[in-house]
Amino acid sequence: MSSSPMHADEAHIDGALVRRLLRGRFAAWAELPLERVESAGTVNALYRLGDELAVRLPRIPGGADDVVKEALWLPRLAPLLPVPVPEILGVGAPAEGYPWHWTVQRWIDGEPPVPGALSDARGLAAGLGAFVAALRRADVPGGPPAYRGGPLAGVDAETRAAIEELRGTIDTRAATEAWEDALAAPEWTGPPVWLHADLMPMNLLTRAGRLAGVIDFGTFGTGDPASDLIPAWNLLPPEQRPVFREAAGADDAQWARGRGWALSMALIQLPYYHETNPVMADNARHVIHEVLAEHRDR
Repeated sequence: MSSSPMHADEAHIDGALVRRLLRGRFAAWAELPLERVESAGTVNALYRLGDELAVRLPRIPGGADDVVKEALWLPRLAPLLPVPVPEILGVGAPAEGYPWHWTVQRWIDGEPPVPGALSDARGLAAGLGAFVAALRRADVPGGPPAYRGGPLAGVDAETRAAIEELRGTIDTRAATEAWEDALAAPEWTGPPVWLHADLMPMNLLTRAGRLAGVIDFGTFGTGDPASDLIPAWNLLPPEQRPVFREAAGADDAQWARGRGWALSMALIQLPYYHETNPVMADNARHVIHEVLAEHRDR
């Protein structure tokens, strides 16, 4: 599925291109077995290289700068986190008609979790909360602003436009009420802290049902940690949300803003990906249902 274009400005990437790039930059790895990893990821293409490596290439211009950012900051953050994160072993330059930098990373074993099919939902909730808390505590100064590290009001216009686009598809009145409720939550007044900012199920890896790794740090940086609470609605069942919340250390205002981020992301994703990325679209529908149900029950 990920080999099909999802964006108008998407680069064409295939195994032959990746092989040529490897031969030109990392000859020692160039002849290892190469296999595309099918996923619901929207920004990068991923290929497994041998048993221990992976090649990751931005698909769109918006992901091009992430390579440099990850190579700079992830080595400083990784020792402070409770599960593996991408370890970049080499950075490749634009070549062979491919316009951006790309990376070779160490492979992390694990499977993305599937909402509604979690074998250890409580363990996963606790592990995710511990990861969010550890990232937030990381004493690594000078980080760049996170993609979703600012106030919710910054995506108000885009979110309302998506609600209007979904009229007739979802309960737009309930979605507007839930969105406005989140906007009314007190804003973050603390110092900027580290956050991943895109903890979607496809960016998580599990083994035996528990968190085993977190990948795709393209949106990470510093700011309000509320957007790292989105797994409560995009992945975890309602009964395990308190476990996640307690482990993450989220107060009432953070939780309300996190719910708002989950809703906003889903509302924007659904019309954009409803034809090109069924996994992403299905997760967006799931989030909208979960957030609106929780809002009604409050």
